[in-house]
Amino acid sequence: MHTLITNLDALWKVTVAGLLLGAGLPIVFAVGVRLWSVADSAPAEGGAAQRNYPARAGVYACFALIVVAIVAGILFIAKEFLAAEFGIHLFGA
Repeated sequence: MHTLITNLDALWKVTVAGLLLGAGLPIVFAVGVRLWSVADSAPAEGGAAQRNYPARAGVYACFALIVVAIVAGILFIAKEFLAAEFGIHLFGA
C-alpha cells in the first residue's frame, strides 16, 4: 500500500508539471501574441495609431515569463556541468 501511495504522489506531481509546462507555456505565448495584436491598432481612415498600454504591459509580461522559463530550463539541464566546471551550484546541485 505504501508503494501505491508513493507512486500516486509522484504521478500527480508529474501530471501537474506536464500540464503547466506542456500546455501552460504555449497558452501564455498565445495570450502574448493575441495581446500584441491589440496593443497597436491603426484606425481605418489612416491617422495616428492608438496604443493600448495595458495590453502592451501584458505582452511584455507574457514574453518575459516565457524567456524566464526557457532560461530556467537550460540552467536546470546544465546544472551539473556548471557545478563541476565553474563551481556554480543551482537548483540544489
